[in-house]
Amino acid sequence: MSLALALGRRGLGRTWPNPSVGCVIVRDGRIVGRGVTAPGGRPHAEPQALAQAGKAARGATAYVSLEPCAHHGQTPPCADALVAAGITRVVAPLTDGDPRVNGAGFARLRGAGVEVVTGLCTDQAAEDHAGFFLRVGQGRPMVTLKLAQTLDGRIATATGESQWITGPEARAQVHLMRATHDAVLVGGGTARADDPSLNVRGLGAMPQPVRLVASRKLDLPTDSVLARTARDIPVWLLHGPDAPGDRREAWRVLGAELVDCGLKGRHIDMGEALRALGDRGLTRVFCEGGGDLAASLLSAGLVDRLVVFSAGMALGAEGRPALGALGVEALADAPRFNLREQRRVGADVMQVWTAPA
Repeated sequence: MSLALALGRRGLGRTWPNPSVGCVIVRDGRIVGRGVTAPGGRPHAEPQALAQAGKAARGATAYVSLEPCAHHGQTPPCADALVAAGITRVVAPLTDGDPRVNGAGFARLRGAGVEVVTGLCTDQAAEDHAGFFLRVGQGRPMVTLKLAQTLDGRIATATGESQWITGPEARAQVHLMRATHDAVLVGGGTARADDPSLNVRGLGAMPQPVRLVASRKLDLPTDSVLARTARDIPVWLLHGPDAPGDRREAWRVLGAELVDCGLKGRHIDMGEALRALGDRGLTRVFCEGGGDLAASLLSAGLVDRLVVFSAGMALGAEGRPALGALGVEALADAPRFNLREQRRVGADVMQVWTAPA
């Protein structure tokens, strides 16, 4: 089961809108087949593992990191494929929360005489599939918010200098995190100030995440890196209803996809924006700021995981804060998270926090 889960984690960020599932087929104590959901979500893990196993699948056990699907989509149900191959036992940690499955896969297997074992490694599986479960359950992707800051919570000097507060090891870790998410999100201010590429670098050839920018009025430079590469790597722009028509058209011509969002006060309603991204199939979004966007996500309770890189320097009160205004007047109203992990990354410290269940 641990191997099936590890295989599934290899596909995180590449299989949306489907979950990244791992499958291992074992017969007589020997692995005879393994598979992981392919980029783009198809084919699923089970038929790939069965193809590798061939005739050795008959009488074998399949370890699958999520309940096998039971519905006809672009491919036949995986539960049926397991039955047809002669699998006699299926071990899976969790029920698939997709309403089209939701226990039907297990029922189909049991109905065909296949032994089904559940409940193994459930915590790890729930963490691995958190983005998929949020999309099918709440209609939005999981959000990881990353902050790279000084000891006193600053992300730039008063003049805006920010490259680089953290060291090369921390930046390499961020690229690994980008690679496990479907999309990378920044606010319009960050896009204007840093002219980022928002892609994954240093890991060889691989599928790239969607690049997202939240900009109410689309006041973004059309000669930026994102603009020049929008036809090579997808760029989706979250904008408000008052974004000027000429700016919309300019970005359409460049190849960007526009996502029209409502407003909450003077800013984009990020709850609505995330639901729009969920409708488009995204399951995991990696947000890299800036401060106002980070604050809006935190205020709305939309941050599921918080990753903080802290560098051993201080910039003082005149430095630019990592977070914009949260409007917190009482400690009881402040967003709180549970510490999941803390370790040294080069000269910096990385902390991973999770939202309370």
